[in-house]
Amino acid sequence: MSAEAARAPLPDDEEPEIAMVGERPLALRLLEAMLFAAGEPLGEDVMASRLPEGADLPALLSRLSSEYAPRGVNLVRVAGKWMLRTAPDLGFLLARDKPEPRRLSRAALETLAIIAYHQPATRAEIEEIRGVSTNKGTLDVLLESGWIRMRGRRRSPGRPVTYGTTETFLVHFGLEAIRDLPGLDELRGTGFIDSRVSAGLIVPLPSDDAGLQDDEDPLEPEFDLSFAPEPEGEEEDGPPDAGT
Repeated sequence: MSAEAARAPLPDDEEPEIAMVGERPLALRLLEAMLFAAGEPLGEDVMASRLPEGADLPALLSRLSSEYAPRGVNLVRVAGKWMLRTAPDLGFLLARDKPEPRRLSRAALETLAIIAYHQPATRAEIEEIRGVSTNKGTLDVLLESGWIRMRGRRRSPGRPVTYGTTETFLVHFGLEAIRDLPGLDELRGTGFIDSRVSAGLIVPLPSDDAGLQDDEDPLEPEFDLSFAPEPEGEEEDGPPDAGT
């Protein structure tokens, strides 16, 4: 069931009589049912609109979170919203029942990381950071996955498209907000960055503010959002094209 269905009120003549069961009040049971039925994370405004008047939503969420903490399903906050998700220590047991996801190429992973930390970023800016050219197919794969989106156009010659991450990206990686991405010290600790790198290396504080920045214009309504197929056997291993 979608989030829209979870928050849609019943007609007045179809509202059932719902009673308290044991020590579980109506508001708590309603909240639990909404989260269970929703197929996507629910915002607090959506949940509050379906709860009885005067319900203390933060307290209810705290209670549910505590109740579900030792269970096989946990209540977690992702992308600033709430959802029920398989407990982390059980995920590997269920992974075998899921279809094998398409593996991203190294180029796609590097491109995704650059967009996440440097958004809004244009293709030319991505290439400048990577030091190699980026196929349009790589960006199309990330767009099709729903992890990145076209934000707008940079106010610069050629008016290149700017890219940023999406709520789907946060949900997939279990992040409450983009600022929860690891910083430089954490990346060094996990081995993703060599501890001997230049002292001048800076990992920017990421921001996925939905509003356009001063140097961005909105996309044209008729902008083509179709996905081009990724060229077979072609990998980004050359220098960026001049004038990109």
